[in-house]
Amino acid sequence: MQSLGLEPPAVLKLLAHDLRWRLLQLLVHSDYRVHECVAVLQAPMNVVSYHLRLLREAALVIERRSEADGRDVYYHLDLPTLQTAYQASAQALHPDLDPFAGKSTSQTYQLTKPVRILYLCTHNSARSQLAEAITRHIGGSMLDVVSAGTQPAEVHHLVLATLAEKKISSAGLYSKALQPYLEQDFDYVITVCDRAREQCPTLAGHPTSMHWSFADPLRETSELAQAAAIETTAQQLMTRIRFLLTTIERQQREGSK
Repeated sequence: MQSLGLEPPAVLKLLAHDLRWRLLQLLVHSDYRVHECVAVLQAPMNVVSYHLRLLREAALVIERRSEADGRDVYYHLDLPTLQTAYQASAQALHPDLDPFAGKSTSQTYQLTKPVRILYLCTHNSARSQLAEAITRHIGGSMLDVVSAGTQPAEVHHLVLATLAEKKISSAGLYSKALQPYLEQDFDYVITVCDRAREQCPTLAGHPTSMHWSFADPLRETSELAQAAAIETTAQQLMTRIRFLLTTIERQQREGSK
């Protein structure tokens, strides 16, 4: 008989804890500060901080200091790292248990109902414009996507260059103020910078609010560094947007049963 002495993969033991699992469920959709995690999970601050530290040490959760209030730290789930670790754990048991086998990165989304998404940042010049263009590119005709800024400036030329390199259309992109959208109905309002999240007023219709804490790629001091930061932001947005659209697609499918 084959020896059965191997330990379970560390990531499975890490995810099996009730509070850590609930933390991941919370962070899978939106980024939060520790006191917000405490409020939602109804657990003591020191306990939540301890389990966040374990998730950080396993590189499943990343922390980033707020650009709005440097005393605050936002936590977000590293989806690609979690996917890789989970995939490796399945394959450790049996190679045919790869949970992502056959999944295509070019998958299309079969949405059955229209969905409106508003992306918000401060200047509506980089992060939110990338999110708008990428979502429109991969999301299909059932998505109505716009972006806006609390202090709109103009779309940065390096953002347009990055989109062009990726063959993503920038048609219709321009910097827009938040004010005209305050009374419009959206299904999702997603802030992609910390200042916008902490300044965003309440919008009509009670949309699902989410926060993705991205550093401003334009804070870099050289164009070369800005271009690299914009490229990184675009890749990270692609991952988050694909996860969001997969979630919406599943919810619509389950809601129609």
